[in-house]
Amino acid sequence: MLAMQKKQNKKQGEQGRQGERFISLLPCLIALVSGILMGLTVAPVGAWFLAWIALAPLWVLVATSDKHKNQSPPAPPALFWGISYHGVALSWITGIHPMTWLGVPWLPSLAITLFCWGFISLLGGIFVAIWAAVMVRLAGQKPWLRILIGTAVWCGLESLWSAGPLWWSSLAYTQSPHNLVIVHLGQLSGPNTVTAAIVAVNGLIAEAYINRLSFSTRGCANGTLRERIASRREDTKISSVFFAPLRFVNKYLATATGLLITLHFIGFILSSRPIAQPPEAALKVGIVQGNIPNRLLRSSEGFRRAQENYTNGYLTLANQGVDAVLTPEGALPIFQRNLLETALVAAVKEKGVVAWIGAFGERGDSYTISLFTFNTKGEIVSRYDKAKLVPLGEYIPFEGILGKLVQRLSPLDAHQVAGSANQLFDTPFGRAIASICYESAFPEQFRRQAAAGGQFILSSSNDAHYTASMPFQHHAQDIMRAIETDRWSARATNTGYSAFVDPHGRTLWMSGYNTYETHAETIYRRQTKTLYVRWGDWLTPLLLISSGGAWLVIRGIKKFGNVGNP
Repeated sequence: MLAMQKKQNKKQGEQGRQGERFISLLPCLIALVSGILMGLTVAPVGAWFLAWIALAPLWVLVATSDKHKNQSPPAPPALFWGISYHGVALSWITGIHPMTWLGVPWLPSLAITLFCWGFISLLGGIFVAIWAAVMVRLAGQKPWLRILIGTAVWCGLESLWSAGPLWWSSLAYTQSPHNLVIVHLGQLSGPNTVTAAIVAVNGLIAEAYINRLSFSTRGCANGTLRERIASRREDTKISSVFFAPLRFVNKYLATATGLLITLHFIGFILSSRPIAQPPEAALKVGIVQGNIPNRLLRSSEGFRRAQENYTNGYLTLANQGVDAVLTPEGALPIFQRNLLETALVAAVKEKGVVAWIGAFGERGDSYTISLFTFNTKGEIVSRYDKAKLVPLGEYIPFEGILGKLVQRLSPLDAHQVAGSANQLFDTPFGRAIASICYESAFPEQFRRQAAAGGQFILSSSNDAHYTASMPFQHHAQDIMRAIETDRWSARATNTGYSAFVDPHGRTLWMSGYNTYETHAETIYRRQTKTLYVRWGDWLTPLLLISSGGAWLVIRGIKKFGNVGNP
């Protein structure tokens, strides 16, 4: 009998320990799921509305982490949230495998792909963990201060990350291209305006839950039975006026709703402004989507097809009366010195229609990915070199330190170099805002060129080696840049999606995927300057300064109060 009792106690103890382990892992599981939900906001799913609630569970976990003995420290859940969000959103990176067309064997190709995907996801997790660490220090602060500082720190971290070479999945891009009204907030202070809105609304929803939880706990633990009954009677008396029990009225939830509506209303006003289209500013641009798979582009057959497709496309558009033709990044994979000998340039000389041709520039012993302007005589009159290169894909990080070891892991030539950060791209039609592929994720590239007089956007890309969700996300990035700078945009890609976008982010035309296409559309040169173009991202410093100042003031008041009341 005693042995059976011991066995039962042991079994119950084991079950209890399993329950405790599950409880300790529950925050990480919740964070993992909510991060995945945030990742589903972008292509291919595009559930943009989830962005307004998917951060709230992590906020609750972090803000209440010191109140639960069995709960994990805030860093692991935050790390899980960041890894799952960025991992899901950037899952298209796996599309680079296999890289056998670059001469990389299947297994090393898989290893490189998984490393790239894992590293960028982990980096995103680390940034969220840093945010969580700051938030834990604010656990005892007032909710409004937590919201202010939490929003400021998140925006500050995104600004810091976007200043480096690896950047793509801002919270702001979760709203493009489906919620263009809120994306218009980018005209005020860039994409961090949209990010701040998302974080603040999530924070208010989380604080509403925390406040409701605290209210319920206080209601059960504090006060005598008579006091609690009296309180309920008072609630009922007040609710007769509002037709709802007071316990269901939460000021944070009401504020979140009001803020969400107000922000969308501001975005609606910005998106409703008419776009001037004076005839003298019109520019009819043609796009050629050559549809040459990257596995063929490096071969003689691929080059032959590229020459044929882009030359025929140029001639078709020239016969339609376009003013200029835009080709994708690396449309002709040859160096500048060989461009003049191509059939495409010969067609430019014959038809006298300006062409922007993607090819390779030269800089000493190195080369650049470039976009060249050919005038009506077939002469090169301007050149833009890609300034933001993809790490490992287009250059070797820390090449001078790691040397040959890293070169042996890289599938590409390590002698590709970036263009200067302060380039301007002048064309026969005025100054343009130029962007080549990866640069679409860096709003400062566009803002600087718009502030320097860029009148329209030319985006040239090659997304052929990724899955279809990547070019759609790329298109979403270009939409944000068009709205932020208040410019028309022409986007040419190798295999899709090519598109034309107006200053309100509306897609006038978008190509198919993995198709050969030509299309012409009239865009308009503009010289307007949004608040963001004029001042840059002024909101993030303002949030950081105001939140830091508020924290210091409240801390000083508390210290003064403690000194005065020993």
